[in-house]
Amino acid sequence: MTRPAIDEAELNMANKSNTIKTTNKSSIKSMLVKDFKKNNMIYLMALPVLAYYIIFHYGPMYGVVIAFKNYTPAKKILGSPWVGFQWFQEFFSSYYFERLLRNTILINVLSLIFSFPAPIMLALLLNELRSEKFKRTVQTISYLPHFISLVVICGMIVNFTSRDGIINDIIAFFGGERSTMLLRPELFRPIYIISGIWQGVGWNSIIYLAALSGIDTELYQASVIDGANRWNQVWHITLPGILPTIVILLIMRIGYLMSVGHEKIILLYNSSIYETADVISTFVYRKGLLEANYSYSSAVGLFNSVINFTLLIIANWISRKVNETSLW
Repeated sequence: MTRPAIDEAELNMANKSNTIKTTNKSSIKSMLVKDFKKNNMIYLMALPVLAYYIIFHYGPMYGVVIAFKNYTPAKKILGSPWVGFQWFQEFFSSYYFERLLRNTILINVLSLIFSFPAPIMLALLLNELRSEKFKRTVQTISYLPHFISLVVICGMIVNFTSRDGIINDIIAFFGGERSTMLLRPELFRPIYIISGIWQGVGWNSIIYLAALSGIDTELYQASVIDGANRWNQVWHITLPGILPTIVILLIMRIGYLMSVGHEKIILLYNSSIYETADVISTFVYRKGLLEANYSYSSAVGLFNSVINFTLLIIANWISRKVNETSLW
């Protein structure tokens, strides 16, 4: 006897739900239209950025399929035969796999240990300076290497580390022996890391200086009243204040743990130091462009990207669990 009443109530609830959904959709649509009319110039300015990512980042993703094909330019992507995981298996079983993986990880881990903290320390030191003129001078000098072309930077490194270079002059002055340093495999990593710090420490410190400027100065004044010295202020106020910025940049850096820019290494290395200088990106360059083995190099590059993506996810998850700071 009560069933029709229940059915009618359910029907009314369903109608109300549909009405709410329709209203929400129309309200969202009207809000978007209103926002577009109000900020149409901003949307117009965003179009080139959107087009850039679609054309140069998302569009080329289709080409990753050649990692699973025996690609030849004459047959194009669709006409090239499928080979499955052949190139991955060939790479994993090759002599180069262990060397490339070891060199890539070592260079990136060393960069993470020495290069990542360097701009943080520089920003902390600059923040403690009281003379604005001296502070600006130091900042300008530390920023300059970032604006020098990488080709010029590498040329300077080659000249400085040559047998007759300034570094060997200093070594000889203290009784050491001269040598062409870029021909010695054991010296490549220190040269790469130290030159990278010199090139990027000033520019990378800008982010941390901006984070430092956002710390409430009243916290420092209160700490002075409590008897805190400069070291206590840095440890208990400054570092916690920029910790979210440090964590975010660290997560992003870990996401590139398997990536080393091939340009600088190619400009510095030679066949005599492949044992310590050859990394995945330089191997992809040689296989893909010099040997025209596009499928093999794409497979290696895809493997590298998957590892980087996995590391990014793991680092973000750990950071969210430990200190509730994450990218998403």
